Amino acid sequence: MDIMKSKNLVQVLYYILLVSTCLCFKAYALDYDYSYTAECLKNPLKPQYNGGIVVNSELNDGLNGWSLAGGAKIGNKVSSDGNKFIVASERKGSYHGFSQTFQLDRDKFYVISGWVQVNHGDDTSIAVIFKTQSGFQHAAWVNAKSGCWSMFKGGLANASGPAQLYFETNNTSIDIWGDSISVQPFSQEEWESHQNQSIEKVRKSKVAIQVVDSQGKPLPNATISVEQRRADFSFGVTINKNILNNNAYQNWFFSRFKVTVFEDEMKWYSTEATQGNVNYSTADAMVELCKSKGVAVRGHNILWDDPNHQPTWVPALSPQQLSVAADKRVESVVAKYKGEIFHWDVINENLHFNFFESKLGPNASTHFFRLASQFDNTTLFLNDFFTIEKTYEISAPANYLKKIKQLRKEGYGGPLGIGLQGHFSLPIPPYIRSALDMLASAKLPIWITELDVTNTTNQVIFLDQIIKEVVSHPAVEGVLIWSAWKRYGCYRMCLTDKNFNNLPTGDVVDKTRVTLSHEGLVGITNAEGYFETSLFHGDYKAIVAHPSVPKSFQYNFTVTPNGGSDHVKSLSYKFTTA
Repeated sequence: MDIMKSKNLVQVLYYILLVSTCLCFKAYALDYDYSYTAECLKNPLKPQYNGGIVVNSELNDGLNGWSLAGGAKIGNKVSSDGNKFIVASERKGSYHGFSQTFQLDRDKFYVISGWVQVNHGDDTSIAVIFKTQSGFQHAAWVNAKSGCWSMFKGGLANASGPAQLYFETNNTSIDIWGDSISVQPFSQEEWESHQNQSIEKVRKSKVAIQVVDSQGKPLPNATISVEQRRADFSFGVTINKNILNNNAYQNWFFSRFKVTVFEDEMKWYSTEATQGNVNYSTADAMVELCKSKGVAVRGHNILWDDPNHQPTWVPALSPQQLSVAADKRVESVVAKYKGEIFHWDVINENLHFNFFESKLGPNASTHFFRLASQFDNTTLFLNDFFTIEKTYEISAPANYLKKIKQLRKEGYGGPLGIGLQGHFSLPIPPYIRSALDMLASAKLPIWITELDVTNTTNQVIFLDQIIKEVVSHPAVEGVLIWSAWKRYGCYRMCLTDKNFNNLPTGDVVDKTRVTLSHEGLVGITNAEGYFETSLFHGDYKAIVAHPSVPKSFQYNFTVTPNGGSDHVKSLSYKFTTA
């Protein structure tokens, strides 16, 4: 640390106390339960929230509260070790079985969880559905097995009046078993309190900075300006090649963000439009520009499993030719940018599509993950859509977790991450949070990689709502907004007009950025020489000025997580000015 001089010698001691945050929020009756168990268990766990508004959640009171939906037989059974559960057998239709009806409030969010089992077979896909006045709403999906209990978790919003909960699977020969079923309502105030509490607990630590003179006397009224140099939590925006020769675009972007991803410029169809003519010039220029500005670049993407997004010459290749070409592509792009980018989306959208699997066999994705890991040890990501945005079966959290297990089983053991694109229309906050809870059970990095909201009347409100939800979730490590600028319109959502004046969506993103970075944070020490605040984890520079010191001086410090502990950590800094 530099020693700065003035006419009078003053010693200033700084004590930074990093303590687990204990900020006070309005006390609500119920905390949110982020837990989810991916393991198939011999017996189900206790219902979350003691079942919430479900009557007879643990089936200890016969069939009280439960009724028949459609043509089936329902009954109460007891396992050999005394666990009671409900069974739907002799089902005549996909949705026939046991059900329960609730009175819902449109202003509330509902978290749904429970445990199911089937009488034979493995990986039976079961939908958890509510029949409401406005139609059918899928709340969760679960892959049920025989011989053990599988947990489901999901969410419901924008529903009012009577709603019938039931369980659906197309195989009517399957008996569905259920237990520990919970439906828990939360007010929007409670929901926001969970977000605030999570941010303070997981993302931030309380910091106390004391300024004293050489005799240890506190210096009140010292001004402390805090600047974030590096953030643990990443928040950025997509860019494209338009930034290369556009000073206004560069000024807008680089004055705001330290992390980005390229919209198209690293994709195979951009770098090898004709076979054998590999051209990285545009991507190279963008990488160099970002490096010169201290902006980290995320790798997107090596391959794409959608048949409609291949280089035009690829679909006509034979399987053998495709194998050679794809392997060359993996080696070429990963080796070239080793050490210059972080993360790689290896084979984009392979939950929805199977171009490479259809040509090269069912283990194609695993092969490309293993191959990419030979050229760079950065974290390799799956990346898909409609896992948190919509309640679709093909990309449901349970099937995302299944894909992860497949990669591991087939031999990829390297660093792995979960990429969630986040292309939203109508967000369902309890489903988003529940989906993230489920994916967090894999204990892998989770990034929101392409967040945008379709241009509707409520676009700005929804964007703000979604950002708050994902930034506050303990398992999410970074968020990238998908809004690379084009003169005649962005992919789905622009942040600025053509003159780089913020649109309302840009204001939402700026508000989040300022909050996460503490931009403009200035504090004044109190009578005891202390300035106390709560800071997001990361590296900081503090600039201190006091009337008794002719020149301001600065020092660097790091705010680290405390793991929820009440243990106080102290760091001491001694500075001499002369």
